[in-house]
Amino acid sequence: MRFPILLAAITLPLIVAPARAAEDTQLWVSEALTFKADGNDSVTLDFSQRARSDATSGGEQSLSRITWDHRIADGVQVGGGFAYLKSEVDQELRFHQQLTVTYGILQSRTRLEQRFFDNADEASWRLRERIQATVPLDADKKWALVGATEFFFHLNRAKPSDKTGLAVMRLQGGIRRSLSKSVDIQLLYMRQQTFRDNKADTFNHVPWLSLNWRI
Repeated sequence: MRFPILLAAITLPLIVAPARAAEDTQLWVSEALTFKADGNDSVTLDFSQRARSDATSGGEQSLSRITWDHRIADGVQVGGGFAYLKSEVDQELRFHQQLTVTYGILQSRTRLEQRFFDNADEASWRLRERIQATVPLDADKKWALVGATEFFFHLNRAKPSDKTGLAVMRLQGGIRRSLSKSVDIQLLYMRQQTFRDNKADTFNHVPWLSLNWRI
């Protein structure tokens, strides 16, 4: 049953995708370092460098984020943190709270964000819902197939031009390789769709390379 679940997670969002309009190709590289504080608590530092189109996406962007997670039951974590993002057109300070549930090969994450932009007078509130499937491909679990779908909902209008409701959908698929017990590398393709009122949607195609280290 694992492969049908993963296939559904990857392909179902395509059913609701409208005809394509503006498209661009980006390249993302990210690094994450997770510290295990004790049996229930961990802290993750992650960084991302994003090469993006000036015209479509606002130019290159960098992200730095810290997240604390606390296990409240088997497979259930609550946490929060903040991030700083900078692009060629704006800067953003972002706080988040999240609930992560893991069951077998499936993991779901609900994240609430408060986003403060340097060109907006109030915070933008956003809800993110993600489900991910990780399917081991060998007995040693060194190789795994990864698929995920994430939906972004804007809850208010921080600027007059903002829209509320479903704003962005991300569709990811790729492969993960464990280099050791504490280090893995992952290569994904991500298709990001931004929904726009009274305009055709925009699409981003993103090869995404990430390195994860747990200590």
